[in-house]
Formats: sequence, C-alpha cells, structure tokens
Amino acid sequence: MVFSNLIFLYLFLPANILLYYITRNPAWRNGVLILFSLFFYAWGEPVWVTLLIFSATIDYFHGRICEAYAGRWQAKAALASSLILNLGLLGIFKYSGMLVESFNAVTGLSLPVPAFSLPIGISFYTFQTISYVIDVYRGQTEAQRSYWRFFMYVSMYPQLVAGPIVRYKDVAEQIDQRQTTRQDFVQGISRFCTGLAKKVLIANLAGDFASQYLDGDLGMLTTAGAWFGILMYTIQIYFDFSGYSDMAIGLARLFGFHYMENFQYPYISRSATEFWRRWHISLGSFFRDYVYIPMGGNRKHQYWNLLVVWFLTGLWHGASWNFVLWGMYFGLLVAMEKCFFHRVLEKLPRVFGHVYLLFAVVIGWALFYFTDLSRLGTFLQILFGVSGAGLWDVQLEVVLANNLFWLVAAVVGCLPWVPMAKRLWGKLQKPQWAGALESGAGMAWNLVLLFFCTAFLAGQSYNPFLYFRF
Repeated sequence: MVFSNLIFLYLFLPANILLYYITRNPAWRNGVLILFSLFFYAWGEPVWVTLLIFSATIDYFHGRICEAYAGRWQAKAALASSLILNLGLLGIFKYSGMLVESFNAVTGLSLPVPAFSLPIGISFYTFQTISYVIDVYRGQTEAQRSYWRFFMYVSMYPQLVAGPIVRYKDVAEQIDQRQTTRQDFVQGISRFCTGLAKKVLIANLAGDFASQYLDGDLGMLTTAGAWFGILMYTIQIYFDFSGYSDMAIGLARLFGFHYMENFQYPYISRSATEFWRRWHISLGSFFRDYVYIPMGGNRKHQYWNLLVVWFLTGLWHGASWNFVLWGMYFGLLVAMEKCFFHRVLEKLPRVFGHVYLLFAVVIGWALFYFTDLSRLGTFLQILFGVSGAGLWDVQLEVVLANNLFWLVAAVVGCLPWVPMAKRLWGKLQKPQWAGALESGAGMAWNLVLLFFCTAFLAGQSYNPFLYFRF
C-alpha cells in the first residue's frame, strides 16, 4: 500500500484515525498504530513482515545488552552482532544479485543469480535499528524497556517504506508520552495534503513525460527532447521524494510525532555541498554521524572518507553500478568544492553558483535514471548534441504549449515562496478574526487539493512507486 492510493486515503487512514482517537489508553493507542502498520506493510508483501519483526526483535535485545554492559566486551559484541545481522540481511536481499552478476561478467562464469524480491523499505528500517543500537552503545540515548514501544518505533507506517530515516533518540520522549493538540492535527492534515499534491499533481505528471522521452527508442530522441525528458525527471524525483516525506511528516503529526525535515528546497542551492545539506537530510546526516565522522571526518583522511561515504550513498539507492557512479560523481563534486572550487564560487555572482549546481544535478539525475550504462552513454551523447541526432521536434513544441502553466507551477514549487509568504503574513498586524480566517482558508485549500488529487488518482494509470529500490 502507498499513500497516494484511494484505498489508503478513504478507507485505511480514516479507520486508523478513528480507532486511534476513540482509544484513550496510551498502550492501546500504540497497539492500534502497530496493527495498522503491520497491515499497511503486509498489504503488498505479507511474507516480509517476518523480516521486519526479526530486525526489530534482535535490535531490541541488542540495545538492552549494550546498555546493561556499557563499556564491556558484551556491549561491543552486541553492537557487532547488530551490524553483521542487519547489514548481512540488507546485503543478501538487496545486493546479492548485483554481486553475482558482476562476478559472472568478470570471470565468464554462469553462477545462478539469486532472485530475491526486495522487501520494500528494508534500507529505511535497517538504518533506523542500526542507529538505535549505536546510539545506545555510545550512551546517547537510553534503551527502550518496552518491546512493544520499540516495535512501534520501527514499524510506524508513515516512515516505514519511504523515510525519512527517524532516529530513536529524536522521538524517544514522544514514544513514551505524547499528546496531539488541535494545532498538531490541523498542521498534520495540511502537510499531508501538500505532500499528496506534490506526488499526484506534479511528480506523476512529470514522471509520465520523463518516461515518454527517456524509456523509448533513443534513436528517435532529439537533443531538445533529451533535455526535456531529464528535466522532467529532475522535477519528478524532487516532488516524489519530498512529497512522500511531507506526507510522512504530516501523518506522524496526526499521532503526536514530530519528524525532522527531510528536504529544504535543494534546487535553490549554489553548490553540491549545499545541495546535500538540503536533499534527503536524514540520509545525509546518517552517513555523516555513523560513517564519515567515525572514520575521521575532516580531521584525517578527509578525501578518502568522502570517497567511502559517497560510494555507500550511491550503493544505498539501488543494486546497480549506475547508482555507484552517481554517488562517486557527487563525491567528486563535493571534494572539488572543498579543495578549491568553493573559493571560486564565492567570488562569482550568486547566479553562477545556481547555474552550476542545477547543471550538475541534472547530469547527475541522468546517471541515476539509466541503469544500463551503454544506454546512458548514448543518452549523454544526444544530450550534448554529439550523436548526430536532431536538435528539435514538433511534438515537443506541442507538449510545451499544452502544459505551459503546469510547467511554470512545477518550477515555482521548487522555490521557497510558501515559507516566505508565511513569514511575511506572520509579521503583519492582524485583527482578532484573522486567525479563524487563516485556519478556515487553510482547510478549504486542503479540501481543494484533496479533490483534485482524488480526481487525478481515479483517472490516472501512471502512479509509480520510486522506493521499490530501497
């Protein structure tokens, strides 16, 4: 099941909210969230619920051992056991096929390739349980005494299959004791509807255009068509990823949880370094705190540390070498900026930094999109006009003319005009009735978004789930 689904919107979520709020006992409320989370996860993959339960169970005990034997060999053994088991499961299910195929290609052998179906969300909940055990081992948080509360943290469906990567220490107090105010509920609904609109009204349409231009016969693609296709994918992946994060944050808010922001308008950045402070923030902070800094960070072997982190970042996104290439590409950009390029950017007008970053990101998304490296090479030749392909086609002109207003709205949606408008509105001297008007207008806008999203979902056949790789 996914959030952008009519069954979820009009059956699952209302039932979950109703049962949660008619239940007064906190323990029973936690039970409601657990049951609905398990049902949500089992909707498409009932067999892999056992893997989720196994990961949560072993790391519940790993955390208890790390706390009980802090500073002793038993704690180190529990930490090592957690890393081996969790990363081992992730490696088997996600990367074993890729490794065997690569080995066969290098050696000329024909070893059977494992054909595991990838459990959706395994990378997210694996990183969450790993971060929990490490934080308990470091003494940065107390181990959770209640197995069911810990299991609720791991299995919570808002972030289970699409992130953000929620660290236990950030929500520990909310797990043990939380309250949902009227403001929390209203803001949760608004955030969810905003994310749903991003996904359904922008990301799905952009993805449909991207698929039309990038998945067909590249021999028929013009240079302008190549740029349009990859720009559409650039729009799709941002609104899809950030939209799902918005929906997750909004859903969690409905039940009293406050998740961290995961996207901060990354396309307004002026460097790759800034971009990755704004894009998938929870993933970047995970690798920073649990890989980069423990390896030495900026203090020693900085560029080697960057190389390792970006190799792992690329690999995390999918079991294909193009993701590794994509990760190393951004690692090289970040290393260049740290070495000398940031001084160049600082001396130039701001617009040059924005142009550089957008160009670099678009090329990066081409590396991310094409899992077939030979097809990637052909596409890049067309993109830069060295393949002999045509420069323009009439069909693209028609597409641009028919979707001009939508394109403008998509570009504007990448800019932080909404937060700026809210800050400006907050500074104005408002009469007493302005608060009620603002709240009413907000809910009316949410209903409008929900209406259009419902209409699009009812008539749309293209509603991809990008997170199957994770």
